[in-house]
This record gives sequence, C-alpha cells and structure tokens, in this order.
Amino acid sequence: MIEILPLLLCDEVIFEQFPDMENMSIQELQHIITEELFYFEEEPKSDSVKEDTNTSIVSEKPKTLPKTVHIESISSPKEEVKSEPLAVRGNFEKGILVLHEEQELKPEVMDMLVKMINAVGHSMNEVGLLSSQELEGRTLTELYDLNAHIVLKFGRLKHPINALPASDYQIHTEGETEYLFADALPTIAEDKVLKGKLWNTLKVLFNISK
Repeated sequence: MIEILPLLLCDEVIFEQFPDMENMSIQELQHIITEELFYFEEEPKSDSVKEDTNTSIVSEKPKTLPKTVHIESISSPKEEVKSEPLAVRGNFEKGILVLHEEQELKPEVMDMLVKMINAVGHSMNEVGLLSSQELEGRTLTELYDLNAHIVLKFGRLKHPINALPASDYQIHTEGETEYLFADALPTIAEDKVLKGKLWNTLKVLFNISK
C-alpha cells in the first residue's frame, strides 16, 4: 500500500480550490502542488511479528463442549438364591437328630443304632438322620432351623458343627438343644469300651436310671 503525504506547508488556498484533492492521483497532484511530494511504502511485517501472530492464533483454541457423562443405571441387587432346607431322613417326630460320618450306614451298624435308640425309650420314628455328605456346604443356621432337641454326632462331619466346644462322650448344651459327640458308629460297633462310654452318657442324656 502507498501512502501519499502532502507537505504540511501546502497553501490552504489550494485545498479550498480543489476540495477533492485527497482522491486525486499523483499525476493530477503534480499539476496543482508545486512542492516536492514524498511517498513511503508500508514496511512488511517481520518474521517475529508473524510468529507472534501465528502463536496467538494457535493459542486461541476453540472452546470445547463439556464431555457427556454417561451415568449407568443402578441395577437392583440380585436376590440371593436360598437353598432348600435340609431334608432329614426319617420321621423326626421327637426332634432327635443323628448325624453320622458315613454316607450310608451298613446293616450291622444300623442295627446297633436301632437297639441303642430303643434302649433309651425311643423308636426310630422319632429320629432323623443326616450324613456328612448331606451336611456339606450347609451352615449352622440351617442346622438350627431343624429345631432338634437332641443332636447325636458320630465321627467327623463336613460341617461347622465340629467347631462347637463339646468334648467326646460329654453332654454339651446350647439353648434348648443338647449335644453328644462321639466316635464314628462303625468304630463304636467294633469297640466294647466305646460302647460302654456311649451307653453311660446316653443314660444321663435321656434320664435312664438303669
């Protein structure tokens, strides 16, 4: 761009005679103004100025819209699947519960158990049976829900009942339930001494005076 700079000492008369002088070209002005005219070309911008301009443009980042936050819907807690209650074998009429280590009792062992129950004044109709396998994975609460009055535990079971502070061949009472822990039934069937220990404890448990 070229800027035309008339001398500051130009006569006011000239401006009055030619009011459109600002719009005249250099050639036209030469016939009017006798003084020497000077014009200056605009200096190009330096590289540093260009860099500053570019930097300012880059620094002015467009405003970004806030990110959309997806809120996951809160799912209702899943209902716990309740296991089936313990299924006791036998009528379990009087709340006498026999827990045994073996999956199945052999006939001779079962015969000894029947005679023992009859000797304390009860029948097998009043007794319920559960094996260690049937108790595996079950809790004490599930066992308590059976509301047994007397629990006879024979041998080691895969159940938390083993942790009760009951000594073998000693009566242990918790609440309204009495517990008697002893060796496995097959072991007792082959040992007269253990049979005697069990019988003496059963007489106290069932109030047998003989």
